[in-house]
Amino acid sequence: MADFSRLPGPNADLWDWQLLAACRGVDSSLFFHPEGERGAARSARETSAKEVCMRCPVRAECAAHALAVREPYGVWGGLTEDEREELMGRARHRAIAAATPSAS
Repeated sequence: MADFSRLPGPNADLWDWQLLAACRGVDSSLFFHPEGERGAARSARETSAKEVCMRCPVRAECAAHALAVREPYGVWGGLTEDEREELMGRARHRAIAAATPSAS
């Protein structure tokens, strides 16, 4: 008989939080920039996307997911692409600093 105990759990368990997201049903173009969008237009769109995120009951789960999978595009959990990149850069810097022996 096959041993199923080592198989991963249902994939839906990792995504159930999305069912409660405030962005469900909102046009995805609010969260993902069109090619070449810059400046005031991008800032205004990101601000509007973040307003949706700020009232979302699963904002923390969404942000954690985006950081965990290194989501490269869009506003997730109230974090823009640039903000997530900055957070990941800080985390890398801390990890490198922690792994580097200090001179005593």
